[in-house]
Amino acid sequence: MRVLFFAHLKDVTGCAHTELDCGEVDADGLWDALLQRYPGLAPYRSTVRLACNARYAGPDTRFGPSDEVALIPPVSGG
Repeated sequence: MRVLFFAHLKDVTGCAHTELDCGEVDADGLWDALLQRYPGLAPYRSTVRLACNARYAGPDTRFGPSDEVALIPPVSGG
């Protein structure tokens, strides 16, 4: 699957996107795979939203090999 990183998550991972081969997984499985590759994401896990194919992912979302997943950190504005 293609994984996109936004805002400060690009700095944490050192890239704007990556390919991840973890089969079909739920959110916990996806996070496990991401943290193996990018342990620096650990502090952000509780605040980052996941999106799958341009739609916010819920707790029952399954992520597959052909999906595009985005890690979206909280944003603030004025």
